[in-house]
Amino acid sequence: MTYRFKTRKMADVVMVGANGDHLMRLLGREPSAKGVIEAADMAAAIAVLERAVAEDEADTQRRREEAELRGEVLPSAAVPLRTRVWPLVEMMRQCQRDGMPITWGV
Repeated sequence: MTYRFKTRKMADVVMVGANGDHLMRLLGREPSAKGVIEAADMAAAIAVLERAVAEDEADTQRRREEAELRGEVLPSAAVPLRTRVWPLVEMMRQCQRDGMPITWGV
C-alpha cells in the first residue's frame, strides 16, 4: 500500500509497502488506505516515533557490538528507521504548531 501523508502547508510525505505499514503499527494503528492524525494527537505520535528510533538505534548498536566480538562485520541497513520517519515527524511538528491534521487516502 502507498501512504501519501498530506497537510495544507507542507509537501506530501510518501511511504510505500512494508515501511508505511510498519509506521502505522508503530503508531498503534492497523494499516489502512485512509486515515487522519489529529493535531491533538501529534505530541503522542512524535513521542512514539522518537522512542521507536531510539530503540532501533540501540538494537543496531547492540548487534554491531555482538558481531564485532565474533570478528564479523554487520552489514549496514539499507535505510535506518530514523531516516524513514524523519520527514513525517517534521510534518507532525509543523502540524502540531499550526493545529492542523495530517490525512492520507482522502
